[in-house]
Formats: sequence, C-alpha cells, structure tokens
Amino acid sequence: MAGANPERVRAVVAPVIAAAGLDLEDLTVASAGRRRLLRVAVDRDGGVSLDDVAAISTQLSQALDSSDVMGGAPYVLEVGSPGVDRPLTHPRHWRRAVGRLVLVTLTGGGAVTGRILVVEDDGAVLDVPGGDRRIDYREVVAAKVQVEFGRTDAAAAGTDEGEV
Repeated sequence: MAGANPERVRAVVAPVIAAAGLDLEDLTVASAGRRRLLRVAVDRDGGVSLDDVAAISTQLSQALDSSDVMGGAPYVLEVGSPGVDRPLTHPRHWRRAVGRLVLVTLTGGGAVTGRILVVEDDGAVLDVPGGDRRIDYREVVAAKVQVEFGRTDAAAAGTDEGEV
C-alpha cells in the first residue's frame, strides 16, 4: 500500500482547520496494518474543547473523503490537541504557556528554567532565580513546559488562595 503524501494531506486539511479558527500543530501519516493512520493536532489560544475536536474531526473527514489524498485504502483519523510535552517552537506556543514553568536549552550552552512572564514576537521574559531574564528565540535550541504536580490554579494565578 503506497503511503499518503503528508504534504498533499496537509494541503487539504490546513484550510479546513484555519477556517475553523484553529492552528494546525502537527500532522502525521502512518501505516497501521491494512489501514493508514492520520493524526492531526490542533490548538488555539485558550485551548480546544472536546466539542471543538469533534466538530473539526467531522469537517476533516468530509474534506478528506471528497479528495483522493488518502488513496483508496481505509484510514483512521485521530484529531486531538498537542500534549504538555510539545516543544515551544513558535511564539504562539510561548504565548499559550504564559505563567508556566519552562526549561530552555540555549545555543551558547547551558539551560535556563523559569516561569514565562511576557511573550513578544522575538523573545520572552522569564522569571528566574535572581530576577527576570529575557530570552531571544534565536538563542533557543529547545524549550519545553515543565509539569508541576501539586501546583494549584490559585498558585498559578499568583494568589494565596488554596495555600495550606
């Protein structure tokens, strides 16, 4: 079974996702036995709900079924949002992570861990031990949100509600 060309698939799904006000974060096409597996990750500022995922899944299915990009073989479509382990590769990812703790690996060597305070087009300001530090995106080799167990919504918002 010949694989579906991911770029051709992207050309079909990207406009549908954009029209729904979502960002296409990832798209993969893989073989799963006799079927193809198409995984699509979508997101937007404020996140996506299960209703959003269900609606875009229906729209994508219709667009894919009316085109030939998946070929004649059956396929499974999985639509979801990126997980917490998504690397921060675009300013929109940083913007969506304001207030979160991130680990940033720098081009000059070393790493910085801090909480994202401000996001700009070309960099972000992190709250690090000793004060704020501005990181230019050009300095970033990799950046990832750190999972914080036990951090309450009140603590994330900077209030003392929920503190013991």
